[in-house]
Amino acid sequence: MFRLRMLVIAAAIALVACSRQPNDTATSPAATASVAVASTAAPATVMSSNPFFQASTLPFQAPPFDKITDADYQPAIEEGMQRQLAEIQKIADNPEPPTFENTYVAMEKSGVMLSRVMAVFNAVTAANTDPTLQKAQQEEAPRLAAHQDAIYLNDKLFKRVEAIYNRRDTLKLDPESARLVEVVYKNFVHAGAKLSDADKTKLKKMNQEASSLSTAFTNKLLAATKDAAPMFSDKSMLAGLSDAELAAALQTGKNRNEDGKYVLALQNTTQQPELQDLDDRATRKQLFEASWNRAEQNDANDTRKTIERLAQLRAQEASLLGYPNYAAWKLDDQMAKTPATVMSFMNKLAPAAVARARREAADIQAQIDKDQKALKHPSFKLEPWDWNYYAEQVRKAKYDLDESQIKPYFELDNVLKNGVFYAANQLYGLTFKERKDIPVYQPDVHVYEVFDQDGKSLALFYTDYFKRDNKGGGAWMDNFVGQSKLMHTKPVIYNVANFTKPAAGQPALLSFDDVITMFHEFGHALHGMFADEEYPTLSGTNTARDFVEFPSQFNEHWATNPKVFANYAKNYQTGKPMPQALVDKMKKARLFNKGYDMTELVAAAMLDMNWHMLGAEAPLQDADKFEAASLKKDGVDLSYVPPRYRSSYFQHIWGNGYAAGYYAYLWTEMLADDAFVDFKENGGLTRANGDRFRKMILSRGNTEELARMYREWRGQDPKIEPMLENRGLKGTPKK
Repeated sequence: MFRLRMLVIAAAIALVACSRQPNDTATSPAATASVAVASTAAPATVMSSNPFFQASTLPFQAPPFDKITDADYQPAIEEGMQRQLAEIQKIADNPEPPTFENTYVAMEKSGVMLSRVMAVFNAVTAANTDPTLQKAQQEEAPRLAAHQDAIYLNDKLFKRVEAIYNRRDTLKLDPESARLVEVVYKNFVHAGAKLSDADKTKLKKMNQEASSLSTAFTNKLLAATKDAAPMFSDKSMLAGLSDAELAAALQTGKNRNEDGKYVLALQNTTQQPELQDLDDRATRKQLFEASWNRAEQNDANDTRKTIERLAQLRAQEASLLGYPNYAAWKLDDQMAKTPATVMSFMNKLAPAAVARARREAADIQAQIDKDQKALKHPSFKLEPWDWNYYAEQVRKAKYDLDESQIKPYFELDNVLKNGVFYAANQLYGLTFKERKDIPVYQPDVHVYEVFDQDGKSLALFYTDYFKRDNKGGGAWMDNFVGQSKLMHTKPVIYNVANFTKPAAGQPALLSFDDVITMFHEFGHALHGMFADEEYPTLSGTNTARDFVEFPSQFNEHWATNPKVFANYAKNYQTGKPMPQALVDKMKKARLFNKGYDMTELVAAAMLDMNWHMLGAEAPLQDADKFEAASLKKDGVDLSYVPPRYRSSYFQHIWGNGYAAGYYAYLWTEMLADDAFVDFKENGGLTRANGDRFRKMILSRGNTEELARMYREWRGQDPKIEPMLENRGLKGTPKK
């Protein structure tokens, strides 16, 4: 997943959210009452001691984590807003006629300090938070939302922006500058710049409330996910887990001051990894229900009222801006353009995915019946907490393959260096060197310097792979420093995941899904590393949501490339490569469980769209009833295949900027699978293919209309057929 990089707190983005670099123009020229707190100058002592008040002296301006304390963030955020207020006000008040340089370029240069602190603050509040940071996040969210509104809703500034836009064809701008004019102008209009003064006031209040609700959701969910983790005193209830998994669960208990008890920490998705191994059905049910009900177990952490109001508020904001619903507003500047296009696309997937899932369920039910008969026990109906366990039995029976055979060949450090990094070297000529002299925000974090094909230093890359109670769920990429020729900055990028941390002295062995996650997030990193733009707003991953996941989905394909796979799939104890017989089993099982996988994704994407296609006139929804009705309406309400995320813990759409955008994972699978056909047709894993992809896609950021960019590289528009074939859906019924 790509995490939004914006001036505002990632978890607090409201209606005016767009995907942009930290040095973006989304700040405030005219202070409102809600940002008055930002107008007080910082004391001289704070200015001299706060590490954010000046550029870092570390390589690439990397954050000086050895000097940063929790107390530094809020003063720097407040001072950063004040400084940018002055910079933006100067642009708005400029008596000279508006020009591209004194308006657009000047805005690009504004807010350097605020960008610097927010890039780090967003990172630590997502990956290494604490009560002090959460309190700061809650306090700053509405102020930052107001700060962002102030630029977009400032009439004086917008007149300058609009004046340049109206005569853009006569200015003889280079293509990237022309694109900047188009993108920034549309961002202003999209955010409400053409509203009346009265409606702007309404929108500002709505945005501040939405930002506060989004932050509250994120913090409640983090606490709920920690508190809901089931704890066991009786080891026998965890039969089926490996010694390493038991040791990790015991260590988690110890970390929570529950010595001698086993705690199964929850990941962000509905299904949990341990469900495929736990022999005791009651334990499986307990773990599943802990996950499914995590945000509904006590009033303090119950997120339902929060999301019900947030959905209603978003619909009201969209109506104020002239759109029938939030999805229509959100998709206006995306590749898909309209909710109808998105739903049409997903309706091509849902029936095929559901049909395949039903066939898989029949096989699993047969396995349950067979096992119970052998035990002379009455059979039972397949439930969601049974799926992964018995699917694993079916996989063993059909393909003589189980996860325990595979994991010893996927040790984390080896996968990273001899898989992820190796593929990047083969395709793009990159090399990597670990830097132990650069400070990090948590001991598990590692830093690598990235060198280009000519040996020149290209970027810094941080990895933070292990699950923690104070880390948000899932996996993501983001920047500490964004690339910009104008700002003379190179990319400083990080990948975050939530793999289970092994007990001390044990290797970190991954599932193959974890391996794919590493390749996925590094695809985002490559998109950021190869950025070669003049302007921060257009740089790197600052593209439409339904394009930004394309490079990451595409990079997943190299995990199974025979040359790459052979280079990293080696036994962590012996160093020997995975036996060919086991490789062949994995290939044969490639499409196993794809019906389930696609159905849970499509169900979540449709649920997201339904929440955000509500009109402003719709009453406040009951989250549970709305979810059930939505899944039934779209034909994805299989009792044994719950959506990948339930509404009450759907962090992507309520806290991470994917509202009306979760479909992007499916949309970009189409792009990625179609793109991989091009590589296969032209020689596969070659430098020629990699260099061309880098030149025409990965280095281009948002400097061109994205559908045209893809078409110019591919020679045609993307086709859905490779996706249907690659996901095992070809030839199945389509709606």
